[in-house]
Amino acid sequence: MAKSLFAAALLLAPALAVPAPAPAPQVTTPASFGPDSQVSASVQPSTTGYRLEYLENGYSSATYHGPYTGTPTTVGAVPGPTTLAASIPPQPLNPTATYYNTKGAPLHPMPAPYTPAGGLGTNGSLPRYMVNSDFDYESISLGLYQEWIELDLFHDGLARFTDEEFTAAGLGPEARSLIQFMADQETGHSTLLTNMLGETAPKQCVYNYPYTTVREWVDFMQRVTRFGESGVWGFINHLDSREVGQLLAQSIATEARQQMIFRQMSGLTPMDVWFENGWPQSWAWTMLAPYISYCPENTTRLAWQNFPTLRILNNANINRYSPNDTAQDGSETVGPRIADPSRSNLTTGSCENLNVTGYGCGPAIAHNKSEPLSFPGKKVLFQWEAPGSAVGPNNSYVTSTSAGAPKFVGWSQQLNLTYSPLTVTGNNTGYTYQPKGFVYGGDGIINGTMAIMLTDLDLFVTPFNTSLLNPHIVALGLYQAG
Repeated sequence: MAKSLFAAALLLAPALAVPAPAPAPQVTTPASFGPDSQVSASVQPSTTGYRLEYLENGYSSATYHGPYTGTPTTVGAVPGPTTLAASIPPQPLNPTATYYNTKGAPLHPMPAPYTPAGGLGTNGSLPRYMVNSDFDYESISLGLYQEWIELDLFHDGLARFTDEEFTAAGLGPEARSLIQFMADQETGHSTLLTNMLGETAPKQCVYNYPYTTVREWVDFMQRVTRFGESGVWGFINHLDSREVGQLLAQSIATEARQQMIFRQMSGLTPMDVWFENGWPQSWAWTMLAPYISYCPENTTRLAWQNFPTLRILNNANINRYSPNDTAQDGSETVGPRIADPSRSNLTTGSCENLNVTGYGCGPAIAHNKSEPLSFPGKKVLFQWEAPGSAVGPNNSYVTSTSAGAPKFVGWSQQLNLTYSPLTVTGNNTGYTYQPKGFVYGGDGIINGTMAIMLTDLDLFVTPFNTSLLNPHIVALGLYQAG
């Protein structure tokens, strides 16, 4: 019956115009795409602040990347005039945080049409885009150290590797052009942060990188941009200068896109969480400092802490089609530093050129892995350093901890900081099992590139006060969960 009614409706409907056939596709390649001089332009001088070497492939990089070989003249994080307490204790809820709207409409008089009461920096005063406290100054200085290394790092791989090596890694000229554009973005970001700091802003340094292949370079960049992005989300809403926070948000939104793109180029899924995680400044500085070798004389130093490194011995190798086959002794990470990438020069089990859905890991818009990099219940093996190692620019910072013996493993991802018990097996070695949990619905707590740490206490913290955990951190690491 339904079929006959549908047929009758077709008979009663007005005739439809038959569209003209589409023109045949153009198959000849145009010899010219128009004049190159339609838009006026001029060559702008370089503002990188270090001597460049121009290579045959047309890209440029710093003339030296390697370790520091001298003797530091200054040691330790920069101190203040005095330190008022050993730590900041947790406090009760802010007594003025009482607003709750049960009417679904504004409760207070509006200061102007279409302008609800409240907000910060909304009274019409002229914005001042400068840091406004020691907290602001040290936070933005850390951000500038981050922008400087990214500017150098993005350029370095383009200059270091040949066109043939990029092609073998699945990255053609257009992908390299995109990376070049991201490097150019860092010129703008470093200029912005320098302007908000003033004349004592940190300068660009010399860096020591861990990679030897294109895939390791791209993997390293997805890790560096992870702590670059998360390190800002952790402090941005604590800044005294709301104006600085506004401009910083507009730059870190770009950083988030960079991290996603580098994940795609690494063969990882571009987005695997519902919420990005924010980290305290000392976490980001701990991860960044080991890759800075030299800084110019009188470069502004930072006040943040450097934690001992936590190595994940069986951190999943992203270049394996079966990540569970990753060696258990740390040998599939290129080195011992905290954010070192996975080894790509595998003799067996590589997913790099494997064109099989669920197992291949070449550059792509998205991948779904049939075998995940990690999973709830995975036994995770650890080895951690004792405090007292020289790290960072000119080996002039020293790792430290005020925590007691490690008892827990903290997993910081999305909106949560989750703990699992640590089993100590020897001298600075141990293991735990990856916990299971959900943020909302089926969104697993643990995924992506994330911070992991050993602690002496399972202190309850939330995204806005995570830094309260710092006095209890024994060692800090970077976990490749997905």
